[in-house]
Amino acid sequence: MNKRKGAAKPIAGVVGLGYVGLPLSMAFCAAGYRVVGVDVDAGKVSGMKKGRSPVEDVSDAVLQKHLKSRAFEPTTQNAALAQAHSISICVPTPLRKSKDPDMSYVVDATEQIVPHLRRGQVIILESTVYPGATEEMVAPVLERSGLKVGKDFFLAFSPERVDPGNKRFGIRQIPKVVGGVTPACTQKATKVYQDVFETVWPVKSAKEAEMAKLLENTFRSVNIGLINELALVANKMGIDIWQVIEAAATKPFGFMPFYPGPGLGGHCIPIDPFYLSWKAKMYAAETGFIELAGRVNGKMPEYVVERVTELLNEQGKALNGANVLVLGVAYKRNVSDIRESPALDVLGLLAQRKAKVQYHDPYVPSLEYLGRTWKSAALSKVVLARQDCVIIVTDHGDFDYGQVAAHAKLVFDTRNATQGVRTSRRNVHVL
Repeated sequence: MNKRKGAAKPIAGVVGLGYVGLPLSMAFCAAGYRVVGVDVDAGKVSGMKKGRSPVEDVSDAVLQKHLKSRAFEPTTQNAALAQAHSISICVPTPLRKSKDPDMSYVVDATEQIVPHLRRGQVIILESTVYPGATEEMVAPVLERSGLKVGKDFFLAFSPERVDPGNKRFGIRQIPKVVGGVTPACTQKATKVYQDVFETVWPVKSAKEAEMAKLLENTFRSVNIGLINELALVANKMGIDIWQVIEAAATKPFGFMPFYPGPGLGGHCIPIDPFYLSWKAKMYAAETGFIELAGRVNGKMPEYVVERVTELLNEQGKALNGANVLVLGVAYKRNVSDIRESPALDVLGLLAQRKAKVQYHDPYVPSLEYLGRTWKSAALSKVVLARQDCVIIVTDHGDFDYGQVAAHAKLVFDTRNATQGVRTSRRNVHVL
């Protein structure tokens, strides 16, 4: 990797300093770049200037190192982007309630770049979008500057592939897919990212790169939907789905294990497939697998609450008025991210059915949900014994599942986290 020692440092611009943009900024700095990072959140920028990282995958120490060397400059001022050789757009792309793509953040970020766009700049969109969005939405906005894509400036799509909390694969180790609006755009964007990532994988166009990102997460969504559906069937048949998966996974070819759970969370898997199905409708193309998987996965929180209701009924108790503790509200283990977390749906459904519900999560000390502030309850033997049911929704690695199983009257485990401790305990039930 080129550290560019002894030479003037090139300048990279990054728009959006969240869980994608800030790690990317740090990777640019590590590769010898100066980075201008722009974010609309003044509070976030102020905190970063004081050395406080808002992202778990970027430590305060790493942030402070690049601030001290002046390699990284966080700001709210878009004008700073004029000095950058490349600009990476890393802003959210959520879904509207209608399941249509919300491209407003991308459009807003692009419009803010236009007054500062100059000849030779490379613009790279990292935010997940539908196939064709880079060419159809971003390029026309940038060309309002009077400059032409592929000639005066260069535009490409390179999907973020960040996996929060993954200690094995950091941002620089994950191969970087790049596809430009023109061949020259692909070449220019590839050259930028070759300094930063260990492997860069160019594809024919921006559309292929956009589709690759959607394929990755649609693949996961559909297979998780399949195993969730099989988990429901297995429960009715009295079959342990976890043993079934473990047995099937012994096959050394032709099978990849996926695991059931309380639903899908995070910014990617619950959302990205709908970008593809929305675009497919414009071509009168059917996306039955995608839509079915979405329905199955979306109903899992309801299934969790239904199972808990049944288990309580078997003990002569009603969910209404029951003390219920949700263990873990982050969307995945060992992170604090609650975006699209199925635990929120579980909390909401329990509250709706008048359970006395609280949660414990050391990664999420508090959260705003359903018009109220929730605070993580302390976890102790006394608290566990007081619960009519403990629902394990997020399998954080530092939970003592043996203690949970030993002191809670009833445990419903949606993650198979109690596998090693539940063999002799009739109070523990698994999804």
